[in-house]
Amino acid sequence: MTISTTTLKNSYSGNGSTTVFAYAFKAFASSEVTVYIRTDSTGAETLKAEGTGSTNYGISGVGETAGGSVTFVTAPASGETVVILRDTALTQGTDYQPADPFPAADHEDALDRLTHITQELDEELARSFKVSKTNTITTAEFVDDASTRASKLLGFDSGGDLEATTGRVSS
Repeated sequence: MTISTTTLKNSYSGNGSTTVFAYAFKAFASSEVTVYIRTDSTGAETLKAEGTGSTNYGISGVGETAGGSVTFVTAPASGETVVILRDTALTQGTDYQPADPFPAADHEDALDRLTHITQELDEELARSFKVSKTNTITTAEFVDDASTRASKLLGFDSGGDLEATTGRVSS
């Protein structure tokens, strides 16, 4: 198959009664579909699990190009957002054997998996802080450990590089 869409995430508002939510992307395995519930008022995110418990969900459409649906055992409440993400395993399972006929379908699936992974990395990078193409930061790496960074703010030093600094946010 060709990958003609960049859709890898679907979001929906919970209403306390809807239990079925569509996802519009191919996933090769149910483990490659990740489901979160976000509490809108606090921003808290809860990773949900596939299963039959009251806080779990079932999944259909695995392997289908157009996707499928996630069905919750208990409907997400009003004030909650359902986020369904494709999360392709970072593995390579295609094994070509010498002198065997070329496995075109397996090869196509391997290319599709690579495209999925690339799209997912691109989506993740799009949500991160970046320096513009015309700017330079000599180091964006923190060398201080967590206890040294604790209770500090992200800031810039006199050279314009990132640092953890003391201070406070004023409204």
